[in-house]
Order: sequence, then C-alpha cells, then structure tokens
Amino acid sequence: MTIYLDVIFLENIVINYIMLYVTGIISKAQIKQKKLFLGALIGAIYSIIYYLFKLKIYSSFIIKIILSIVIIYVAFNSSNLKELLKKVLLFYLSSFVFGGASIAIIYMVNSQNITIQNGVLVGSYTLRTVLIGIVVAYFTIILAFKIIKISKKDLICEIVVTLNNKEIKTKALIDTGNLLKEPITNLPVIVMEHTLLYDILPKEILNNVEEILGGDFSKIPENIKEEYSAKLKVIPFSSLGKQNGMLLGIKAEKLVINLKEEKRKIDKAVIGIYNKSLTKNDEYRSLLGIEIVEK
Repeated sequence: MTIYLDVIFLENIVINYIMLYVTGIISKAQIKQKKLFLGALIGAIYSIIYYLFKLKIYSSFIIKIILSIVIIYVAFNSSNLKELLKKVLLFYLSSFVFGGASIAIIYMVNSQNITIQNGVLVGSYTLRTVLIGIVVAYFTIILAFKIIKISKKDLICEIVVTLNNKEIKTKALIDTGNLLKEPITNLPVIVMEHTLLYDILPKEILNNVEEILGGDFSKIPENIKEEYSAKLKVIPFSSLGKQNGMLLGIKAEKLVINLKEEKRKIDKAVIGIYNKSLTKNDEYRSLLGIEIVEK
C-alpha cells in the first residue's frame, strides 16, 4: 500500500484546524484564523514525526499532554491557567468525537483497505470520506452542547442583601463570567441595578454615579458626602463592551442566596451599583459571580 506523507500531513492540518475551531466555539474564545492554523500545523508536524521515527518518547502520554497544551496555547493564547486547561479538555472531547465519527464513516465505506501504521490511520479512503466524518462529528458536538446546555432560568435565583440594616430582595443571575472583586478588600462584587437601592441609599448618590466616579461631588450635599465618601468604593471591570469600566460600590452587611437545594449565607460582599437595567423584562436585576455561589 502506497502512503503519501503529504496527504497525511494535509489531512491532519484540516482535522486539527476544525477541532480547534469547534473548541473555540464551545469555549466562546476569541478565534483568530492564523493562530488556529499555527496550532493545527504544530499537531500535523507531530503526526508526521511520530509516523516516521517510531520513537517511544513520541507516544508518551506526558508528551501528548504537553503537545495538547502547546497547541491550545498557540491557538488561543490563554494566559489564565484555568481557561487553558478548560480548552485542553474541550479539545480532547472534540478529538474523541471527531476520531470516532471519522473512523466509523471510513470503515463503513471501505473497511477492507484500512490499517493503522505507527499510530496513524492509513488506507485508500478518499478525502471526501474524511470530510463527511468531520461534518458528522461537528454537528454531533454542537447539537450535544445545545441539548445539555443549562438554560438561563436554571441560573436565576433569589437573593436577599442587607445594607444599612435594610433588606433588598431581588432575583439574580448566576453569571459564570462575573469574577469581579473589590480590589482593596478582595471581596466578591454583586452587580445590582441602582433603582433597587432608592429606599436605602440617598438619591443624590444613585442619580449621580457617573459624576462620582469621575471625582465630581458638586451635586452631593455636604452631609451626605461626609457620611458616604469613606464607604463608597471604585471597582474596575472589563467586558466586551467596555474594556476599562468602573463601578461605584458599597459594602453590604450580609448576603443570602436562595438556591434550589439550599440557602447560602455570605457575611461580606460589595454591591456594585449599575445605573442601567440588566434586562428589558426585569427577569433578573442583579448579577452574582460563580465564586460567591460556590462559597
């Protein structure tokens, strides 16, 4: 059987690229075509070296793990270790599904001419057969994640925040992307619509959040300024819409989270005052970081 290394190399680049692309979609990572191609190229080069030289070190489990981490790092430039490992796991998941679907299609079409040599699947199958397997695997992964995806309703809970000895009861979304912390005390931050606080904090503060963040206290009466200037905190944040944003915050006395299974009590947290609405239909009016819930 004639084996063409250029065909194996090309197939590996295509398959690696699509697996990286799917990994990026599932993890909601920023996708850059050149970086994905470079990551796919590294994987393809490894496959050729692995096939040609038959060195045991190349089949080592540790080497394969290191290679996967390198590929993911190159493709997505993940600086956060947790995010990097998450993408590596998703990449392996994609690999298993792609491999299983592609091999199944190949064997159904032309099983008698397929062999595995030095860890590489070779034979007289066509590139079209491989591409069919890739398409099947792609839609299998996307469909599976849509089926098991947690709905937004499952992430909404009721919270009770105590501030100035008064309670605020509202619904909050458990936001897995909210990792906000107050920079000085390192306390977790609950993002809350400013209208929820009108019965607790002075309206002069709530109606002038942007001015206060800019250092302008001209609209704040002196007695309120004296009482609250030491209590208010500035919380930096970054999001897709605003890379260098600021929230005005104030320390809460207590937080109670009513989950389906149990009730969680947090002694210390900071309220980040958001001067707009979080949703159009008031489905929820606060955002909880996942770390708060896990505590």
